[in-house]
Amino acid sequence: MQIAVPKEIKNHEYRVALTPTGVRELAQRGHTVSVQASAGEGAGFSDSDYEAAGAQTESDVGALWKNAELILKVKEPQVEEVARLTSQHTLFTYLHLAAEEALTRGLMESGATCIAYETITDANGGLPLLAPMSTVAGRMAVQAGAHSLEKAQGGAGVLLPGVPGVAPATVTVIGGGVVGENAARMALGLGADVTILDTSLARLDVLDRRYQGRIKTVYSTADALDNAVRESDMIVGAVLIPGAAAPKLITRAMLSDMKPGSVLVDVAIDQGGCFETSKPTTHAEPTYIVDGIVHYCVANMPGGVSRTSTLGLTNATLPFVLALANKGWQQALSDDPHFLPGLNVHAGQVTYQAVADAFGLACIAPASAATR
Repeated sequence: MQIAVPKEIKNHEYRVALTPTGVRELAQRGHTVSVQASAGEGAGFSDSDYEAAGAQTESDVGALWKNAELILKVKEPQVEEVARLTSQHTLFTYLHLAAEEALTRGLMESGATCIAYETITDANGGLPLLAPMSTVAGRMAVQAGAHSLEKAQGGAGVLLPGVPGVAPATVTVIGGGVVGENAARMALGLGADVTILDTSLARLDVLDRRYQGRIKTVYSTADALDNAVRESDMIVGAVLIPGAAAPKLITRAMLSDMKPGSVLVDVAIDQGGCFETSKPTTHAEPTYIVDGIVHYCVANMPGGVSRTSTLGLTNATLPFVLALANKGWQQALSDDPHFLPGLNVHAGQVTYQAVADAFGLACIAPASAATR
């Protein structure tokens, strides 16, 4: 199979979708891998590293896309990349379409087969290709939030662990999944007073036992959110509805009840965000202030630690990449019921219900698309 790895062009995105190790695995199985020149530099991989592993490096981005059957990316295709897609292409990347109607319609118009990392499942109901980046984002959220609390960044001038005689900062994490647990773990490690809100008592029980009460667990209700808004120095939004838009849990009106200079970190921003005042930002300009509250809403947070993120992501994606290359997308998805939910768009039609629901579009079953 002809496989292409373009250089990511999203603002301050330094990750790459395939490492030289992955190239070697594909090349040994007889596949041809073309990597855009300098695609791996942001993650510490040189063109010569890829060539030594068996890849061809390509400086002509048009030729790279034109000759490809399978395109591997990290982030959703940008406008100029969508224009390069055709019905001959299978695209495998993060898509997060429920927050991007224009992108969804662009992918439909391209006729391409588009498989999303974030909606692939596993036997335990988890999201194995989202988990490694959720871990990174959760840990980075508190690191970024702590910096945003500094006075020079517009924050209240609060140090997370406090000092002897001064109380630590109060951190609330909304959502107890992979992002939420990792955010809470980081905040706890830095000495903050940490609370997790979640609507799953079973999950709260797991977290309570795991951290032996050092992280407070609270069932998420409107009252609990109101209390968090009043008391927190930092709130991390870590809510996930797989493949769907995130619910808006903190409204603009609620900001007036927050401490001046407190911080909202919205890790759900790539699914539309869980704060009403959230809007996507970049690593170049990561924060903005609304009603005295600092907002950190970087949509590709793990891109800031590109080496770690690339290695963590490609460890998880490689088995699926090999399946696509060895079998073709139809057979690979038909053989694996957990891979099948990754299909979001095919031949002009949406194949993931939450995406269709977000924009009032028709949806066909992914299984029927995979057997055509």
